[in-house]
Amino acid sequence: MSKMKEIAVIGLGKFGRSVAQAYSKAGGMVLAIDADADKIQEIADVVTYAVRADVTDAEAVRTLGLSNVDVAIVAITDNLEASVMATILSKEEGVPYVMVKAQNEVHAKVLRKVGADKIIFPEKEMGIRIARNLKMDHLTDIVDLSDEYSIIEGKVPKDWVGKNIMELGVRRKYGLNIIGIRYEGEVELNVPPNVPLKEDMTLIVIGENEKIDSVFHG
Repeated sequence: MSKMKEIAVIGLGKFGRSVAQAYSKAGGMVLAIDADADKIQEIADVVTYAVRADVTDAEAVRTLGLSNVDVAIVAITDNLEASVMATILSKEEGVPYVMVKAQNEVHAKVLRKVGADKIIFPEKEMGIRIARNLKMDHLTDIVDLSDEYSIIEGKVPKDWVGKNIMELGVRRKYGLNIIGIRYEGEVELNVPPNVPLKEDMTLIVIGENEKIDSVFHG
């Protein structure tokens, strides 16, 4: 599997902050952007880069390095102009995939017209996520990266207990990458391939949703 995408999160409200923190915790590179200095200060130690900027200012946006990211997540809903401008400028800077949080269908229609690749309705998405968690007993948390890929935190499958990653051939056999392990309150992102997995470990896994479902379905 290719390396994790580099993302930008524009707008650090509750939704944007949670995405930035979760992706960074999973080992991904995150550029966090907001006009509020306090929000930038709060997240600066968590993400790769945190920058205060007014995304309605085209010149300011061009200095942010958005051309280096693979995905931009525009998480602004309290300011329609800022949301639309951030979407337009992200596309102009060459970001391949721009996901935008929308307030409603009217907002979504405008965002699609200015180039948004995916519209996010967090409340609706959360309902789907909760339903998926309920369906899959092994999963404790999910971060949807796209329609096809997710990062999940899940319990070690019973038939994996006592075996190590190399022995299991997780990438080769299952098409998944274990990018971290949560154990006794600590997160280890550099997972030794020869350490046996324990029942009370939580795996942090990235992969295609279908493959995740096939391994972690209750």
